[in-house]
Amino acid sequence: MTHDFAYQNAFSRNLGWLTPAEQQQLRTKRVAIAGMGAVGGLHLMTLARLGLGAFRIADFDSFEVHNFNRQIGASMSTVGRSKVEVMTEMAADVNPEIDLKLFPQGIDSGNVASFLDGVDVYVDGLDFFAYDARQMVFAECAARGIPAVTAAPLGMGAAVLNFMPGGMSFDNYFGWTEGMDDEEKALRFALGVAPAGLHRAYLASPESLSFAKRRVPSTSMGCQIAAGMAATEVLKISLHRGRVLVGPHGIHFDAYRGRAVRTWRPGGHRNPLQQVTMAFGRRYLAKLSAQD
Repeated sequence: MTHDFAYQNAFSRNLGWLTPAEQQQLRTKRVAIAGMGAVGGLHLMTLARLGLGAFRIADFDSFEVHNFNRQIGASMSTVGRSKVEVMTEMAADVNPEIDLKLFPQGIDSGNVASFLDGVDVYVDGLDFFAYDARQMVFAECAARGIPAVTAAPLGMGAAVLNFMPGGMSFDNYFGWTEGMDDEEKALRFALGVAPAGLHRAYLASPESLSFAKRRVPSTSMGCQIAAGMAATEVLKISLHRGRVLVGPHGIHFDAYRGRAVRTWRPGGHRNPLQQVTMAFGRRYLAKLSAQD
């Protein structure tokens, strides 16, 4: 039995929350997503099911068994396969008309310009520890005036920050500087994206967290919530509809605790309260390292 694909039919259940004109508008949008793992693959599939028509996707990695708990493309049939190739197949299976440009070598200084050419919104799906690539892509977005969204899965919830043209930049908010060690970058990113720290109260095994060893726990719930939050921001930005909170403002929702807060750190990492939070974070990490 064969089935014909029709865009209007495939995404008709979006209507009501979207007008037909808005759905067609989303069909013309191009989103770049760096990283096709824990959140990146979910970003792609959530936005593809929303009916967005074009994507630039990048990842140099392949699926492994330890990805199974959170990565939508990870399964026994995809172990060892390129994440970009697997996610391309999955997205095209939802929308055969989708326009996908692939960057299977990942993002670097040689291709970041091509990656972002003609892009309407960038969504960060990079690995937590991809410091250089993350900073580079956000800087290029700022230079080109491209809205950029980062949504971090945290425990059983997620936090989202938007960096918009003319607003506070990623660099100014997080304060990553040349020569800064990776553990400090990890701390500033983790505490900056979620200064409310709703997730920290229920970390059951603190020894599972080690920035020095590039080890952070994650759940499928956190990743899926992050994808839903990021896709909502993309929708609002793309359609110029609804209030878009811009850094230093953010949102943190935690399903485990049943809480949602709006965060605000004027000055980003320079904010006195954030400085105190980071000082406590450094002490906490030092304590964990001593026990490791």
